[in-house]
Amino acid sequence: MQDEKPKNTALFRFLRQPQSFSQAGDQGYLLGLRGFFTLSSFIWVFLTTFAPVCVKDAANRKGPFWQEVLRDIFSVLFWNQSLIYSFFIILSARTVGIPFLLSSSKIVVASAVLRRGLRLWFPVAVSLAVVKIFSSTIGTGYIDDFKSSTGNVSFDTPYSIPNALAYFNSVFNIFWTTSKFFEQAGNIAFPSQTLWIVNVIYAQSYTVYMTMVIIPYTRNSWRVKAYIAFIITAWWVQSWAWYTITGLLFADVVMNMNFKERSHRGIKIWRNIRCPLWVPATVLILAGLVMQYLWTVWRPQYANKELVAHTGLYYTGGLNTSPNLVEPQARDDIYLVVLGSFLLLESSDFLQKAFQNPLFLYLGRRSLSKSCTSLLPLFFPWHRIPTASHHALLFLPFAPPPSHHPHHHPPPPPYSISLTPPLTGWFLTQSIIIYTAGIKLHQNLTLTHNVPDSGATAVCFLVCLPTLVFFAESFYRLVDWPSCILAGVVFDWIRE
Repeated sequence: MQDEKPKNTALFRFLRQPQSFSQAGDQGYLLGLRGFFTLSSFIWVFLTTFAPVCVKDAANRKGPFWQEVLRDIFSVLFWNQSLIYSFFIILSARTVGIPFLLSSSKIVVASAVLRRGLRLWFPVAVSLAVVKIFSSTIGTGYIDDFKSSTGNVSFDTPYSIPNALAYFNSVFNIFWTTSKFFEQAGNIAFPSQTLWIVNVIYAQSYTVYMTMVIIPYTRNSWRVKAYIAFIITAWWVQSWAWYTITGLLFADVVMNMNFKERSHRGIKIWRNIRCPLWVPATVLILAGLVMQYLWTVWRPQYANKELVAHTGLYYTGGLNTSPNLVEPQARDDIYLVVLGSFLLLESSDFLQKAFQNPLFLYLGRRSLSKSCTSLLPLFFPWHRIPTASHHALLFLPFAPPPSHHPHHHPPPPPYSISLTPPLTGWFLTQSIIIYTAGIKLHQNLTLTHNVPDSGATAVCFLVCLPTLVFFAESFYRLVDWPSCILAGVVFDWIRE
């Protein structure tokens, strides 16, 4: 006779806080890496708003000398928009397949596919609803006044969603659009116009789902060759899939092919001569950074010349001679930096420990809430891995059949969580805070109290940061986490 299910299961699911995870092959450093770029995204949004001369690729090129120095030296490394969104996209692909690699069963795939949309839809819907309320009540005229008084031409005033139908369509298209991600209403209505990243991550997650299912049934060497062929063809047609499949490739080689152990032996050159992995990894990083610095300091007008080296898939049979520069691009120079960085990170115990510091781990767990308020550092939904304990499961009350795959990883214990929590908290709140409280405070200080621009900017930073922490944490607890629980409950319900 089966034991009766606890009556407080639903309440327990709702109230239970996510626990720290170390079950997915001790890969918590990936969460810390996302936390680092979450912080970078906040700095990028803040500086683009209040000190645009400091920001690489900003339209404001001339300004105070110290801002130009910050741009030329630090912007490429620490608040580089292309680097930030590229890392978020590849991190999503690197982590979204971890539950399946730990337990390669059809129920894990079904759970991931169904729950991902729900986990993302509700945070995005709530954040855009907040944006709609603000634009309807306080308007956007104060943003135009701020841009006029400061001479900031590096960001656009958000589009005002006119009615409820337009709001619904804006949210719907975030999870429907497969091209021209930047130009959709939901993105241009969102402060900092970074909501397109959720769109790309969500769409590309299905590239991962469709590719990862072959992993348990194919040989390692042939999979690596297929990944490389996929990456080259996706690069040629300028699809985000070349970033996505690179992330899945790293997940596969780390979890199934003893990448770290092999990397410590180095790359065989000839007979007993081996080259340490850090050498080519460093060369890749330096090559990408040199190009980025050249485009920043020396010849900004050449920055997009590399985009021609793809096929113009939708308008010509030749090269991509007329790229859509309104759309954020998957760039070659950034790819070299990302690829080299992951080679170093996945092979270095020191770097992995460095990224597992408490600050980065906290920011990584709250990142999507932050991005809705500032930059949208991508989001990665929580996954619960099935175990053999029927009643101990939080999301998936089933016991998967044992796997005989040679690289099968035993499932983690009950209530364990993988490395893919939603990215919504910081991402969905930072831009809103900066574009409302930050801009209004700056205008009040400079126009009413005659505070110098630099002083007003410093005050705005000191006010926006703690305000963001509070609202991102609230968003996480009131929206992010309940949406994860709801997705799990829905998946349980459709299986009963």
